[in-house]
Amino acid sequence: MSRYSKKQTVSQETQSEAKKLAKANQRPGQTKEQTRLIAQGIQKGIEQYKKQHKAKSRELDKRLKTAQSKTEPAAEKEYKEQVINRQHWLPWVLLLLTWSGVGVYYYFS
Repeated sequence: MSRYSKKQTVSQETQSEAKKLAKANQRPGQTKEQTRLIAQGIQKGIEQYKKQHKAKSRELDKRLKTAQSKTEPAAEKEYKEQVINRQHWLPWVLLLLTWSGVGVYYYFS
Protein backbone atom coordinates (compact mmCIF):
# COMPACT_ATOMS: atom_id res chain seq x y z
CA MET A 1 0.00 0.00 0.00
CA SER A 2 1.36 3.39 -0.91
CA ARG A 3 2.13 5.91 1.74
CA TYR A 4 0.30 8.79 0.09
CA SER A 5 -2.98 8.49 -1.72
CA LYS A 6 -3.15 9.91 -5.22
CA LYS A 7 -6.53 11.46 -4.56
CA GLN A 8 -6.05 14.55 -2.45
CA THR A 9 -8.67 15.55 0.05
CA VAL A 10 -10.09 19.04 -0.25
CA SER A 11 -10.25 21.31 2.76
CA GLN A 12 -13.63 22.19 4.21
CA GLU A 13 -12.79 25.86 3.80
CA THR A 14 -12.32 25.46 0.05
CA GLN A 15 -15.55 23.48 -0.26
CA SER A 16 -17.60 26.03 1.67
CA GLU A 17 -16.07 28.92 -0.31
CA ALA A 18 -16.91 27.19 -3.59
CA LYS A 19 -20.50 26.57 -2.46
CA LYS A 20 -20.90 30.21 -1.44
CA LEU A 21 -19.63 31.42 -4.81
CA ALA A 22 -21.86 28.99 -6.70
CA LYS A 23 -24.95 30.06 -4.76
CA ALA A 24 -24.09 33.73 -5.18
CA ASN A 25 -23.92 33.33 -8.97
CA GLN A 26 -26.95 31.02 -9.22
CA ARG A 27 -29.34 31.80 -12.10
CA PRO A 28 -33.12 31.64 -11.78
CA GLY A 29 -34.42 28.19 -12.70
CA GLN A 30 -31.05 26.53 -12.09
CA THR A 31 -31.28 23.10 -10.47
CA LYS A 32 -29.40 21.99 -7.36
CA GLU A 33 -27.44 19.52 -9.48
CA GLN A 34 -26.25 22.30 -11.79
CA THR A 35 -25.28 24.44 -8.81
CA ARG A 36 -23.37 21.49 -7.32
CA LEU A 37 -21.47 20.99 -10.59
CA ILE A 38 -20.62 24.68 -10.73
CA ALA A 39 -19.39 24.49 -7.13
CA GLN A 40 -17.16 21.54 -8.05
CA GLY A 41 -15.71 23.51 -10.96
CA ILE A 42 -15.02 26.49 -8.72
CA GLN A 43 -13.45 24.18 -6.16
CA LYS A 44 -11.11 22.69 -8.78
CA GLY A 45 -10.17 26.18 -9.89
CA ILE A 46 -9.33 27.18 -6.33
CA GLU A 47 -7.22 24.03 -5.88
CA GLN A 48 -5.37 24.67 -9.12
CA TYR A 49 -4.71 28.29 -8.13
CA LYS A 50 -3.33 27.17 -4.75
CA LYS A 51 -1.05 24.61 -6.43
CA GLN A 52 0.30 27.22 -8.84
CA HIS A 53 0.82 29.69 -6.00
CA LYS A 54 2.74 27.09 -3.98
CA ALA A 55 4.88 26.19 -6.98
CA LYS A 56 5.72 29.86 -7.61
CA SER A 57 6.52 30.32 -3.94
CA ARG A 58 8.87 27.31 -3.94
CA GLU A 59 10.59 28.57 -7.08
CA LEU A 60 11.04 32.02 -5.57
CA ASP A 61 12.47 30.52 -2.38
CA LYS A 62 14.95 28.49 -4.45
CA ARG A 63 16.03 31.58 -6.37
CA LEU A 64 16.46 33.60 -3.18
CA LYS A 65 18.45 30.82 -1.57
CA THR A 66 20.80 30.52 -4.55
CA ALA A 67 21.20 34.30 -4.71
CA GLN A 68 22.07 34.43 -1.01
CA SER A 69 24.57 31.62 -1.30
CA LYS A 70 26.30 33.42 -4.19
CA THR A 71 26.54 36.75 -2.36
CA GLU A 72 27.48 35.31 1.03
CA PRO A 73 31.25 34.93 0.38
CA ALA A 74 31.47 38.52 -0.85
CA ALA A 75 29.68 39.72 2.27
CA GLU A 76 32.17 37.88 4.47
CA LYS A 77 35.05 39.73 2.81
CA GLU A 78 33.41 43.07 3.59
CA TYR A 79 33.08 42.22 7.27
CA LYS A 80 36.72 41.21 7.52
CA GLU A 81 37.87 44.64 6.43
CA GLN A 82 38.07 47.13 9.25
CA VAL A 83 36.05 50.30 8.78
CA ILE A 84 37.68 53.45 10.08
CA ASN A 85 35.54 56.56 10.39
CA ARG A 86 37.67 59.64 10.69
CA GLN A 87 36.15 63.07 10.92
CA HIS A 88 37.69 65.93 9.06
CA TRP A 89 38.78 68.97 11.05
CA LEU A 90 37.39 71.60 8.63
CA PRO A 91 33.70 71.45 9.72
CA TRP A 92 34.67 71.87 13.38
CA VAL A 93 36.88 74.86 12.60
CA LEU A 94 34.07 76.49 10.57
CA LEU A 95 31.58 75.86 13.39
CA LEU A 96 33.89 77.49 15.95
CA LEU A 97 34.55 80.46 13.65
CA THR A 98 30.80 80.94 13.10
CA TRP A 99 29.96 80.89 16.80
CA SER A 100 32.87 83.19 17.64
CA GLY A 101 31.72 85.57 14.88
CA VAL A 102 28.17 85.59 16.30
CA GLY A 103 29.58 86.23 19.79
CA VAL A 104 31.74 89.11 18.59
CA TYR A 105 28.78 90.62 16.69
CA TYR A 106 26.53 90.58 19.77
CA TYR A 107 29.34 91.89 22.01
CA PHE A 108 29.94 94.99 19.86
CA SER A 109 26.32 95.76 19.02
